[in-house]
Amino acid sequence: MLEVAGLGELEERAYRLLVRAGEADVADLADELGVEQERTARALGSMCDTGLTREVPGTHGRRYAPVAPEVALGPRLVRQQETIDWARQAVEQLAEEYRASLRRRDADWLIEILPSRAALREQVRHLQNTAREEVMYFCRAGHVVMPSQDNTEELEALGRGVGYRVIYERALLEEPGMVANVAYGIKLGEQARAVRSLPVRMMIADRSAALVPLVQQAAGVTEPTAALVRGSSLLEALIALFESQWERATPIRFLEDGQVADPGDACPLDADELYLLSLLVAGVPEKTIASQLGLSLRTVQRRVYHLMRLAGAQTRMQLAWHAARERWL
Repeated sequence: MLEVAGLGELEERAYRLLVRAGEADVADLADELGVEQERTARALGSMCDTGLTREVPGTHGRRYAPVAPEVALGPRLVRQQETIDWARQAVEQLAEEYRASLRRRDADWLIEILPSRAALREQVRHLQNTAREEVMYFCRAGHVVMPSQDNTEELEALGRGVGYRVIYERALLEEPGMVANVAYGIKLGEQARAVRSLPVRMMIADRSAALVPLVQQAAGVTEPTAALVRGSSLLEALIALFESQWERATPIRFLEDGQVADPGDACPLDADELYLLSLLVAGVPEKTIASQLGLSLRTVQRRVYHLMRLAGAQTRMQLAWHAARERWL
């Protein structure tokens, strides 16, 4: 069992006996082990050299006692674990080189077709569970695999420090419950933006794989079809598409009271006002904002009028222009 720490079979047996007995001489230990005294003495000498045992001073004959296991074996296991980690990294590097070679020679390794909703859902879960750095999302209205509220993998990934950048289609923000759902994600660390419309649904994990639905329904077949795209020029194009949409999208802000994203900006708005303003600039109708936030339409309109007075604006367009100029969002 302790061979992973570098102990041979005889050394492990001798060490276990010493741990139970506290100390023993060569003759007694040889009898217990059932081996010759000379062989036992050599084993004990080797164990002393490697820090597993020590000679007991002030005794007649040579008696030995065990060194505490956490002292004797702990550093060995740490070194063994480091060796395993280095080997695992080498294997991962070789595996990536192998996959890259296959992708150059076989298109099936470049693009994998997912023919069902179950396969697509499994990949959505897998990519988020294995992400280490960042997940980028295009969220369009009308879910294909699951509602955004059911994406618990994002919450777990945010909890372990994975960054999320999500672009929401305006129509999606108008769906029941979405405003509160987006606000919750932002509180946990998600960076969210909104646009009028998105060209495609998409998820990119760690810039190494992208998931893109291809066909939602064809010839009466309700199962969606998607493509899993791995490292390639096509993947780079999808990443560039996301970045271009990200630059154009309107930030959705929901911060804790008393905090703003850039302390250098003299923003006069509190957290609720920032969130309301970001939804307005994203194009979400006041009626939808009211219903999703559990407010009356009159309350929302009163708060919008307050924002317009702060900005010195006469119209919603002037309010958006002033917010952009003053870097409120």
